[in-house]
Amino acid sequence: MAVRDVYRLLDGALVGTMLADEPLSRHTTLKVGGPAALFIRCVAMEDLRLVIEACRRCEVPWTVIGRGSNLVASDSGYPGVVIELEGDFKAYGFAPDGTLTAGAGTQLALLVQEAFNRCLAGLEPAVGIPGTLGGAIVMDAGSRRQWIGSSVLEVKVYDPDAGLRRISGSDIEWGYRRCSLPAGVVVVSAVLGLTPANQAMLRGTMEGSLARRRKSQPLNMPSAGSTFKNPEGANVAELIEGCGLKGLAVGGAQVSTRHANFIVNTGGATAADVIQLALTVRERVREVHGIELQPEVRFLGFSR
Repeated sequence: MAVRDVYRLLDGALVGTMLADEPLSRHTTLKVGGPAALFIRCVAMEDLRLVIEACRRCEVPWTVIGRGSNLVASDSGYPGVVIELEGDFKAYGFAPDGTLTAGAGTQLALLVQEAFNRCLAGLEPAVGIPGTLGGAIVMDAGSRRQWIGSSVLEVKVYDPDAGLRRISGSDIEWGYRRCSLPAGVVVVSAVLGLTPANQAMLRGTMEGSLARRRKSQPLNMPSAGSTFKNPEGANVAELIEGCGLKGLAVGGAQVSTRHANFIVNTGGATAADVIQLALTVRERVREVHGIELQPEVRFLGFSR
């Protein structure tokens, strides 16, 4: 069976929308990527269940993306179904005690601003980070020293084999750009514990973080954020810069002249350009420093 069979099973059954051959370059901050065979916006839990059930029945691969802020999609696209969480998955609310419950599709920037407006601390590590709450939880997003996982009380996931499950934040192992949520589950919402704070102090912390990001990162150019993870005890940008690689380009992809761990799209870059440049950087750092860099970005549609 094929993607067309998934479409046939779902046609007329979804509240959300389906798009055939949708360019992934429209859904990634790096602005590269070929077409997804089928791109589906799920707006309710039943949509998500139906889509995954249809994909499994038809033996078609599927994946969930947020804003595509750490994603490099292949030039040949993705042969399966790409799912985006909208509608109900963007709902959020604050309890009187400051507890925040939010859908996985909610933009981080919105939640950070709403927490600030309510004088609540806990989301400062996410200030200035593009993306959605679901992606931030899976990647344990944040600064180098503070991660969003420290505020997570509970995560609700959809398990294709067991349905909806609630996992306590204390039962999840949180780490640098990773967490121990089971493979194959989809984060649908989370509960975060925030604490009252002085708004002036929050403003100072957040504005300081934003100022550092604006000064050091190429926020005005398309990128997928940090390309590689920081090795233990080292700063990856300094390692790359020490190899003299700032400004190195392959096609339309370039090692940022502002932050060496960002690969930016200077215009017309392809995923192949980005991959070749990343491989060159990785090889050079290994030669000069003896360190094997590990990617922080996620790859979609590549055979290996």
